[in-house]
Amino acid sequence: MISRHCAAVLIGLAGLSPAAHAQTAAQTGADQPNVVQSAVLTIEIDRLFSESAYGQRIGAELEAESNAIAVENRRIESELTEEERSLTEQRATLPQARFRELADAFDQKVQALRQEQDAKARALGTLSEESRRQFLALAEPVLGDIMQETGAAALLDKRSVFLSADAIDITSLAIARIDAAIGDGAESGLPDSPDN
Repeated sequence: MISRHCAAVLIGLAGLSPAAHAQTAAQTGADQPNVVQSAVLTIEIDRLFSESAYGQRIGAELEAESNAIAVENRRIESELTEEERSLTEQRATLPQARFRELADAFDQKVQALRQEQDAKARALGTLSEESRRQFLALAEPVLGDIMQETGAAALLDKRSVFLSADAIDITSLAIARIDAAIGDGAESGLPDSPDN
């Protein structure tokens, strides 16, 4: 991660303040609308993903999967509560050894179901991370093209930059270009949602 001091030095390249650098870049890039000329660019990675068509598709799929898991958890909880109530009612009529067998089997069932549901939640988290990685891999050539057009030598995550001019933030431009290049990514062999 770049230090704030280094980020400030990079942004102030050639002795220009961020505002002066952005103004010079705007004048140089007048022939290319919406593309600033700058040696350093910034981008909001989280916004790049969440506002892209790809990120919105993944977000909707993950939310649907998460909701399905939550519904399944409530159903399982209801069934287990009923089973536990029934077991408790049988306690008075069953021999102690038999009741202990049933109670142990019930506990094992509860633990197995908990592990199964936890595994589904972890798989969902893994899918989210993998989707972001693949999105960034697909976005990299588009970002490289923008860097080439702008003459940029560095593209920094805006979170690691202490201060910068808005003119060097290419997030909106990158979202539009990435959407045009890959759309929502549904047909590009990207990860599918895990099965329930």
